Amino acid sequence: MAVPGFIQSIEATGIAEWMRLSVKAMPIVESIHVLAAATVFGTIFIVDLRLLGVPGGGRPFTRISDEMLRLTWIAFALAVITGSMMFAPNASTYFVNTAFRLKMLALLAAGLNMMIFQLVTYRGVGTWDDSMPPRAARLAGVLSILLWVTVVFLGRWIGFTKGYNFDAAPPPDMNFEF
Repeated sequence: MAVPGFIQSIEATGIAEWMRLSVKAMPIVESIHVLAAATVFGTIFIVDLRLLGVPGGGRPFTRISDEMLRLTWIAFALAVITGSMMFAPNASTYFVNTAFRLKMLALLAAGLNMMIFQLVTYRGVGTWDDSMPPRAARLAGVLSILLWVTVVFLGRWIGFTKGYNFDAAPPPDMNFEF
């Protein structure tokens, strides 16, 4: 598969060069990315559980949503920035990596699920804010959980795959003979 020129130009940026040459950059940026992604997943999971009625109806959905989603957006922005920084030095490799492509597709699907929920189902929140959400809201919650679990799963899979297939990278040569 041919890699588009704009992907190759990403690899030539200053950030990409810094990420490639710095011994500390990748582990620090990746750690921040993982913490940001965990925060995104955790805060969304709390909101989705409320949609499923798991925490109970003691607190209105809008209150939980308002409290959690502020943090979600901050963490998501940080995850996008750090994810882009990790993508840059090896953009050509990631571009053809099936796990990476599927992760981006799952992120898009999660965004679409949220958008449909906000534009359609959330409009009637006044009628179910303090009680069990309607079936459409519960479905959005289930889909959200499934999609975000998929994003996390594929995110981890990226580091253990190569190219355009799901074969694991070969193990390192561990021959310690002198």
